[in-house]
Amino acid sequence: MTINGMIIDEGLFNSDQLCEIRFGLVDKVDVSIYADPKYNCYQMKQIRYGLEDNLDVSIYADPKFNSTQMIQIRMGLDVKIDVSIYADPKFTWEQMRQIRYGLEDGLDVSIYADPKFNAEQMRQIRWGLEDDVDVSTYADPTFDAKQMSEIRGRSKV
Repeated sequence: MTINGMIIDEGLFNSDQLCEIRFGLVDKVDVSIYADPKYNCYQMKQIRYGLEDNLDVSIYADPKFNSTQMIQIRMGLDVKIDVSIYADPKFTWEQMRQIRYGLEDGLDVSIYADPKFNAEQMRQIRWGLEDDVDVSTYADPTFDAKQMSEIRGRSKV
């Protein structure tokens, strides 16, 4: 197969990857960005979706991101938030989602955009920020999410 003058060795790809390449060709996107066996078909799909939406996929077109992380980055790009805050493979996709939600709500996520907090802890901190609670009283990774919830609840007086 030849794509934009580039010869693609179909033997390097499984059938699902080849399908994503073909979908991209049909959709007239630059498949050379993801026609690489280092990407699985799910990663290819997220890159293709970003290309279809004219997003800057260079931010996440990297095999160090799994497809669910790519989804969170793509969704942030789609709503034009600063994804550089969480476009880092050290964050799980769940952590990325909590940071993305905070950014979408205009919150200062710097207090919890740290991989030392798990996604549930991040959610508790984000909810506190949304409720104008002084989250500094519980934004501590030594508190589990349940403890954070209890402190947050007491602080909402």
